[in-house]
Parts: sequence; C-alpha cells; structure tokens
Amino acid sequence: MFDTMTVTKAAAGFLGAFLVLLLAKWAAEGIYHTGTHGEASYVIETEDAGATEEVAEVSFDELMASADPAKGAKVFKKCQACHKIEPGANATGPTLYGVVGRTVASVDGFGYSAPMIDHGGDWTPEVLDEFLAKPSAAVPGTAMSFAGLKKQDDRVNVIAYLDSLDN
Repeated sequence: MFDTMTVTKAAAGFLGAFLVLLLAKWAAEGIYHTGTHGEASYVIETEDAGATEEVAEVSFDELMASADPAKGAKVFKKCQACHKIEPGANATGPTLYGVVGRTVASVDGFGYSAPMIDHGGDWTPEVLDEFLAKPSAAVPGTAMSFAGLKKQDDRVNVIAYLDSLDN
C-alpha cells in the first residue's frame, strides 16, 4: 500500500513546512517587538475623565406635552401585527383603543395571561412608558413577546397616538 519512502517524504514535507512557520514567527517577533521600554515618547493630553457635562433631565410630563401623535402612528406600525385600534377588535393582543387610562387586563373577551391579570393598576402614560420599554421586565411572565421600544421619544409618541384615538 504505502512504502516507507512515501511516508518519509510526506513527513518531511509536513515537518519542513512547520519548521518554516516557526522560523517566520520567530523572525516576526524580533522585527515587530511590541513590548515597551519605558515611558511613551508622545503623550496626547485629554480632558479629565471625571469631568462630565450634566445633561438636563426632562420630566416625563414635558416629554408627553411635546409628543407627536403623527410620529407615534408611524412607530405603532410595529404593534399592528398583534394589536388593533378599533373598539372591541381583539387580535393576538387586546384592542388598544382607549388603552390610556384603562384598567390593566380589562378588555372583555380577551384571554390575558395570569401575570398580566395579577399586575393590576391602570395604564397611565407612565406605566405604559415603562411597559413599552421592555414588557418582559415590567410584567415578568407576560405572554407579550415584543422586545420593547428603546427610545423614550418613540414610546411617548406612541402613547400620545393611542391617547388621541378615543375621546
């Protein structure tokens, strides 16, 4: 099958290539040595890392006052796969018509998950903001698999849009 000369040639080829790679590595380390030998020769001065500008925090009420329902309608397209905005039109999720100010888990004919029923309270703009940021964190165990809206501007715009739907 294989004679010794063929095996010897194959082994010599493999070991020769390995030796060349080791020698190239040794030469590259010598040429491109990255160790330091003292202080840096050029230092770039930067501002103090501890000094940061304070950003004026805007209250939630101010954000809601400046919210744009038209922009909220665009962001709401992410919600339309599961929620309808017509009165009594439940889908995968309950209707969101009149949700702002409504009691949590109170839509007739919709089967809420136990954690949502146990959550209780009302859907105030503040509670909706927290819930829309990350539903699974606001109501652990909720059946709603939506990841959430990261930007607070998007959340307040959606809340303003939902609030504008009912009288």
